[in-house]
Amino acid sequence: MKVDVLLGLQWGDEGKGKVVDVLTPKYDVVARFQGGPNAGHTLEFEGQKYVLRSIPSGIFQGDKVNIIGNGVVLDPALFKAEAEALEASGHPLKERLHISKKAHLILPTHRILDAAYEAAKGDAKVGTTGKGIGPTYTDKVSRNGVRVGDILHNFEQKYGAVKARHEQILKSLNYEYDLTELEKAWMEGIEYLKQFHFVDSEHEVNNYLKDGKSVLCEGAQGTMLDIDFGSYPFVTSSNTVCAGACTGLGVAPNRIGEVFGIFKAYCTRVGAGPFPTELFDETGDKMCTLGHEFGSVTGRKRRCGWIDLVALKYSVMINGVTKLIMMKSDVLDTFDTIKACVAYKVDGEEIDYFPYDITEGVEPVYAELPGWKTDMTKMQSEDEFPEEFNAYLTFLEEQLGVEIKIVSVGPDRAQTIERYTEE
Repeated sequence: MKVDVLLGLQWGDEGKGKVVDVLTPKYDVVARFQGGPNAGHTLEFEGQKYVLRSIPSGIFQGDKVNIIGNGVVLDPALFKAEAEALEASGHPLKERLHISKKAHLILPTHRILDAAYEAAKGDAKVGTTGKGIGPTYTDKVSRNGVRVGDILHNFEQKYGAVKARHEQILKSLNYEYDLTELEKAWMEGIEYLKQFHFVDSEHEVNNYLKDGKSVLCEGAQGTMLDIDFGSYPFVTSSNTVCAGACTGLGVAPNRIGEVFGIFKAYCTRVGAGPFPTELFDETGDKMCTLGHEFGSVTGRKRRCGWIDLVALKYSVMINGVTKLIMMKSDVLDTFDTIKACVAYKVDGEEIDYFPYDITEGVEPVYAELPGWKTDMTKMQSEDEFPEEFNAYLTFLEEQLGVEIKIVSVGPDRAQTIERYTEE
């Protein structure tokens, strides 16, 4: 068996959670491979809305195993709040959720360091979520981290040593803070975590494959926020691309099967950083309003713009995408004209590839297509798609070289249409 990988192709917020939930019935196992509680996956079904931060989106399908992989960073306090809310709504977790011993823990001082580093940058701040993600991955790479497995071995000593080191850094930054409440909630989270299965996830995932079980690997954030290939330095601190599933779960490259790439019919971004197709006019405001473009974790307003096919082609290439999934098609239902960026103009020269730096002087070159001016939210099959919408899909497929297999026409689980279905 091979694992299938599902990930975002833009700057995050593409709708990965909903798609994982829709695809999960076809899989035995759902495994999250990177990121932390800065990633919010929103799911809506049966009149309820759920926001997942660290827990894989397959958790609502009762007979599935869900794994938090070694590439994830976990905040025990936030995990406890998230898990208790799910259990209170009738979704038992303890028999469904396994946590990698090698996943790194976000300490209370990581969150304070995150705020201190952002404050020190002044106008050059990256716009982090303040959840301590960056400092945690920094400690992981510099071999100073605390892992889930450490909860079972010499924990107080390991925690104390890292905490002391962090406090020295904060002292050097002259940053004032109060650790009391954060640390209290965090320690309660540690006790809560002990109720779950801690596993050697690399062995578990590979044993599932050996036994013929199907595994879906779930990514967080988006390709354009990848630490290596995104719009650096305005990126997250992990590898959000397909290769991250290999390092974040212990899966060999030759075990990768389908790669599902998710994108919106337009484009959004949260926080600072370049965004070539960003709109600062009424059209951008309309996209934001119709798409309810506010962060599910931070509540921050998302910046909106037309779809960027230069960046999207780059993402398809980097990830080896085999099937595309387009979200939020319905947000564009009322637009007279739909634009798509097909090239960049840089220093007067037109280019169709994603360059080293898009921070300054990048002007989008647009193709224009007629809007479909049709309410798509009640549609249940591709036979109902208006001609103009089909033309938009065909145009995107020709540009990207990959079929758009699934189209979302609303936030609910049921508002998902599969294309190219066999008779």
